Amino acid sequence: MASGTTAPPPPASLPRIVAASLIGTTIEWYDFFLYGSAAALVFNKLFFPDSDPLVGTLLSFLTYAVGFAARPLGALVFGHYGDRLGRKKLLVLSLVMMGGATFAIGLLPTHASVGSAAPVLLTVLRLVQGFALGGEWGGAVLLVSEHGDARRRGFWASWPQTGAPAGQLLATGVLSLLTAVLSDDAFGAWGWRIPFLLSGLLVMVGLWIRLSVDESPVFKEALERSESRRRQGEEEKLPLVAVLRHHWRDVLVAMGARMAENISYYVITAFILVYATTSAGVSKQTALNAVLIGSAVHFAVIPAWGALSDRIGRRPVYLFGAAGIGLWMFPFFALVDTGSFGYLLLAVTVGLVLHGAMYAPQAAFFAEMFATRMRYSGASIGAQFASVAAGAPAPLIATALLADYDSSTPIALYVIAAAVLTLIAVGVARETRHRDLAEVTAEDGAQAGTSPAAEARTV
Repeated sequence: MASGTTAPPPPASLPRIVAASLIGTTIEWYDFFLYGSAAALVFNKLFFPDSDPLVGTLLSFLTYAVGFAARPLGALVFGHYGDRLGRKKLLVLSLVMMGGATFAIGLLPTHASVGSAAPVLLTVLRLVQGFALGGEWGGAVLLVSEHGDARRRGFWASWPQTGAPAGQLLATGVLSLLTAVLSDDAFGAWGWRIPFLLSGLLVMVGLWIRLSVDESPVFKEALERSESRRRQGEEEKLPLVAVLRHHWRDVLVAMGARMAENISYYVITAFILVYATTSAGVSKQTALNAVLIGSAVHFAVIPAWGALSDRIGRRPVYLFGAAGIGLWMFPFFALVDTGSFGYLLLAVTVGLVLHGAMYAPQAAFFAEMFATRMRYSGASIGAQFASVAAGAPAPLIATALLADYDSSTPIALYVIAAAVLTLIAVGVARETRHRDLAEVTAEDGAQAGTSPAAEARTV
């Protein structure tokens, strides 16, 4: 175990680095979640109008899932170049790609204008969104994690994680405002485009801030060592190859850890918009307001969970969240079924607080598993490959279960099964909170039994 001696950056620079990561992840998640909310509310009518309403919702969620399918490819490409060229350059590119695709969705013609070409174009832009987001998360959390020291890494690295609820808050807030001030006809005709077009302005702000920060000092040091070895004739393996050789156990742990976190989040924030409005008789505005307030609480508790992981460890906090979310699922749907806004709000808020216990320590936990020159690839692959099996089909599976069984019970059991997988994965993992990221090697990450020379090449 390393000693945790990495020198932290000057006090004034770390908050700026955190802000750069946070605003970028907020914009990226705003774009991504905006699509999910729109898929639940209007895309079934605008792009799949010939289908039964619930089938149309399934089809719109299918295009939503396509974005997740592109995330592993984004993780591979961005991870490779992020480990070779640096975190900052790839983060700028991911922000431009995500924002550009979202802005273009706001300009798309609907099925009424161009027929079947409309859902095809929508799917292509969703693929671009997913590809960009697959590279965004790893770079954002590593930029913060690698600038700080081990003592408060869980707290500082949790701030980019707040970009998810902040983006959800922003996306849901804009949609909630528009649905409140516009009639259903006006919102369906043109109002839904406004949140997507706003992404262009948000990206300009995000780029201005993100371009102002420096590259990670830990990465710079590792790059210098790598270049020195290259000049001496030593060959360095590709990051992906090195990850699969030295850190395959850690990749599996990261994927398992994502199961409950990812599935529960999309059931609570995306599928709930369908369930509450169709099965519980709640209005669209009421459901959006519950997610809006719950996301604000979610944003507030994530840094607190991150700070707690610095005190007691990443694993205990993560395990508490996974167990809690599994136990909450049956009460969650029972509260939603009452049709009461207060109970709906309680269900969503408690669910998101428990989710935060998994999501907050995740950034530091995953970063601490991998050596520097393969950290972007390792963290991104573990996180994003899991999203294909977890978050991608979650709203789709939940909607299909609702259609087949007309009951929330199989949906609750689905989330509980994911919680069990996460408990197993995190339960067999090793605690990482004291590690110095500059000194993590392949042996630290996966006990791969490499020679000292091989270990040196993976730092």
